Amino acid sequence: MGRILAFICFLGFLPLAWSQQVEVEGYFTQDSARLGERVGFVLKAKYPESSQVFFPDSTYDFSPLVLLEKKTYLSATNEGTTLDSAVYYVSNFSLDPSVYLSLPVYEVNRYDSLTYYSNEAELKLKLMLDSIPEELAFKENNVYQPLEKSFNWLMIGLVAGAVILLLGAFFLLFFKRIKDFIQVRSEKARWKRFQKKWSKQTELLKSKPTIETADELTGLWKGYMEHLTGQPYQEWTSKEIAEALQDVEILKVLRALDKIIYAGDTSGSQLATDYLLDLARKTFQEKLTRINHERASA
Repeated sequence: MGRILAFICFLGFLPLAWSQQVEVEGYFTQDSARLGERVGFVLKAKYPESSQVFFPDSTYDFSPLVLLEKKTYLSATNEGTTLDSAVYYVSNFSLDPSVYLSLPVYEVNRYDSLTYYSNEAELKLKLMLDSIPEELAFKENNVYQPLEKSFNWLMIGLVAGAVILLLGAFFLLFFKRIKDFIQVRSEKARWKRFQKKWSKQTELLKSKPTIETADELTGLWKGYMEHLTGQPYQEWTSKEIAEALQDVEILKVLRALDKIIYAGDTSGSQLATDYLLDLARKTFQEKLTRINHERASA
């Protein structure tokens, strides 16, 4: 009868002895923290390799602390004993001087489960001010501190939009006049360049009346007239030019230059060059008058 009683007692203490093989440890990574500061809580469990142990997840109630993140690590097994660990990052929003945390570890057996709690770890509240004096002492300072002025993007956008609108209106109102003004300046500059080239070419023709110089002089005049009128002077014959200008005299002048090119006859070259220059000047003045008239009526 005594042996049976001893055997029953042995069976009763067997689960307790087996459960003592799971060791749980928990501690904060720092002993104090400011309000809302991120703090790590380390949870470790050492148990036999054959056991199944689980750590709490985010569904567990960590109050008065708030869980921010859980970080787990790989298990390490040595000589039949497994070591598991995890770090729970929490924040404290309680104004109590100290808060305490103890986390469970769950061992799952075939028919039931056992819960093991870590030791209760303390986290003290770190105050920013050690103490508040009864009377506040203000520091005297009469030096003005510069204030950073924020950039008013709205005002800049409105001003830029108004400037663009005014420029657009100015462009629409005066575009034709500005275009005509630039065109007049351009025509005057081109006329000066033509006069300079013409004077140089006529002097060369006087000193060296060759076919090449006469041909270059005629080409210079035809090119400038083509620019002024938009007509294909360089492709026209002397007769076609006379018909376009309705000028019989121009036919004699061009033929006089043709005599230099094809027959080497230089007689009448001075009269021909003067006549062509006067005709170019007249056409130039007519174009300026037309541009100014269009600008005045715009």
